Amino acid sequence: MTGADESGAAAGTLTGGPRRRRVRPAVPLPLLLPGAAALVFLLLPLVALLVRAPWSGLPSLLTSTQVWQALQLSLVCATAATAVSLVLGVPLAWLLARTEFPGRGLVRALVTLPLVLPPVVGGVALLLALGRNGVVGQWLDSWFGITLPFTTAGVVVAESFVALPFLVISVEGALRAADPRYEEAAATLGASRFTAFRRVTLPLIAPGIAAGAVLAWARALGEFGATITFAGNFPGRTQTMPLAVYLALQNDPDTAIALSLVLLTVSIAVLAALRDRWMTAS
Repeated sequence: MTGADESGAAAGTLTGGPRRRRVRPAVPLPLLLPGAAALVFLLLPLVALLVRAPWSGLPSLLTSTQVWQALQLSLVCATAATAVSLVLGVPLAWLLARTEFPGRGLVRALVTLPLVLPPVVGGVALLLALGRNGVVGQWLDSWFGITLPFTTAGVVVAESFVALPFLVISVEGALRAADPRYEEAAATLGASRFTAFRRVTLPLIAPGIAAGAVLAWARALGEFGATITFAGNFPGRTQTMPLAVYLALQNDPDTAIALSLVLLTVSIAVLAALRDRWMTAS
């Protein structure tokens, strides 16, 4: 027996037997062809966007006043909507994950409803609730002089409505994965429930909060239907990037492609930021 054979035999003895090479099963043809077709279907539009992009005129297109206004407004509103989602969503996620109350399952279903609700329907619902003659909006207008539709604040409200569920789901999942015994230990040491949440729970679920905030920000940045229905499409005031893409596609396709490339880059950056959550094989 050679030295290499002896080393292999010794390694096999230490690990409880001879090493076996992992054999990957062959992919059945009936699964390979539809899977490849699905991959082509998903990638072809993105490739077409890159192929037809006006690369030579891209700098001038992206530095135009209209594009810069839409980009700046989108970033500001998406960031504000994410802040609103954090302030409201983290406590809601904690209630869903850590407390028992009647109808909790119904509340969770209602929280996730905007995920499947058509965005235009969400915009109509916001108008009926917060519009000048809405259920709540009429009192905001008559008592405080606050009008939300067709304003920049209305953009933030619409984006928060569609982005908040993403943050709540992410934070609730992180809370359910966190060991509650740490909070119980803090309570036995005299910490109040809020102190335990602030000093113990928040550091534990910080990665989940960060992931939810990134998802909420990306969803808010790409929102179209609820925004155009509730806030309108006024350049410099409510016209965000998706609305600018829609408007430019009718008159200036090159500008629409340039704006689409910006949103595509943002989407890729979000995936890169969440690669540990979605892009690593188990």
